[in-house]
Amino acid sequence: MKRRKQREDDMADYNTIKVDISEGILTLTMNRPEKMNAFTSEMMQEMISAFDVADADDSVRAVIVTGSGDRAFCAGADLSAGAKTFDYADRDDRDTNAGAVNADGSIDLSHEDARDGGGRLTLRIFNCKKPVIGAINGAAVGIGVTMQLPMDFRLASSSARFGFVFARRGIVPEAASSWFLPRLVGISQALEWCYSGRVFGAEEALKGGLVHSIHAPEDLLAAARAFAHELTAESAPVSIALTRQMLWRMPIADMHIPCPPCCRDHLALLHPSIPHGQRMRHIGKVKGPLCTALGINLAIHPRPPPKCAGRLGGFGLFIQNQHPAQRPCRA
Repeated sequence: MKRRKQREDDMADYNTIKVDISEGILTLTMNRPEKMNAFTSEMMQEMISAFDVADADDSVRAVIVTGSGDRAFCAGADLSAGAKTFDYADRDDRDTNAGAVNADGSIDLSHEDARDGGGRLTLRIFNCKKPVIGAINGAAVGIGVTMQLPMDFRLASSSARFGFVFARRGIVPEAASSWFLPRLVGISQALEWCYSGRVFGAEEALKGGLVHSIHAPEDLLAAARAFAHELTAESAPVSIALTRQMLWRMPIADMHIPCPPCCRDHLALLHPSIPHGQRMRHIGKVKGPLCTALGINLAIHPRPPPKCAGRLGGFGLFIQNQHPAQRPCRA
C-alpha cells in the first residue's frame, strides 16, 4: 500500500502527461494539446516513469498510449527552442549538474542523459512487461510515430495521420526506428515512407501494416480498452510478459549483428554535442567492415569519450546501449 501511494503521488506530479489506472488498464495520455502534444525531455522522463509504474503494479494488465485533444497524437519534437533542440550543450531544459556534463563543460557521450531521448523512451516501451496499445488519435510525425513502433498494436482514428518526415528535414529516422519499422511493415514499405517523408492517412497505414484497425474518433479509446481486455482477460500475466519478449527478441537471438542498427540513426542525426561543421568535416574518413556492412559513410567525433568500446570509439558503447537486441558490436 505504501509503494502504491508513493506511485500515485508521483503520477500526480506529472506536468506533460496524464495517467489513469482503471479496470486493469493504465492509460497514458500525452497532455500538451496546445502544442499538439509535442515531445520534450520532460515528457520523455515522465513517460518512462509511467511505464515503470505499469511494470511495478501487478494490477495493471495492459497499457494504452494516446494524445490529448483531437488534433494530434504527438506532432514530433518540440522545436520551439530552434537549433538548441538538438544541441545538448545549449539546451535550456537540461540540468547543468547532470552527470553527462563534465567539469570542463564538455559532454560525456557515454552517459545516459546524453542519449537520444526518443530512443530512451522507445527502448523503455520495448522492455515493458505488459501489452502496449497505441490509440493514435491524430497527427503522428517524427518521434510521434517512431515511439509507436515498439508498441504491440496501433489502433488509429480515421483522422490519424502518420509521417516519417526525417528526410525532408535532412536527417534520418531516430529512436531505433530503422530496426523496428522494417520488421513491422517490410523493407520496401519502410523505405517508401522514409525516402519520401510524406504524411499519409490511416487507410494507407492499415494497408501497409502499420496499424491494426481504424475507428471513428469518438470510438477510439473504447475500442482500445475493449481490445486490451480481450488480450488479457483470460491470460496469465507472466505468460504474456515472457511471450512479449520472446516474440520480439528470439528472431534475432542467433543473428550476427555487425553493429547495432540504431548506429545509423545516431551517427546521421548526429550526436548534438558535435557542431554541424565539425560533423561534415569528418564524414567519409572511416573505413572497414562496419562501413561496408552499413553501406554508409560514418562521422566520428575526433575525441571519443572514455569508457567506450569498439572501433567506433565513443559511439561504440553509446550506440550499443540503444539497440533493442542488446548485442555487442563486433565490427
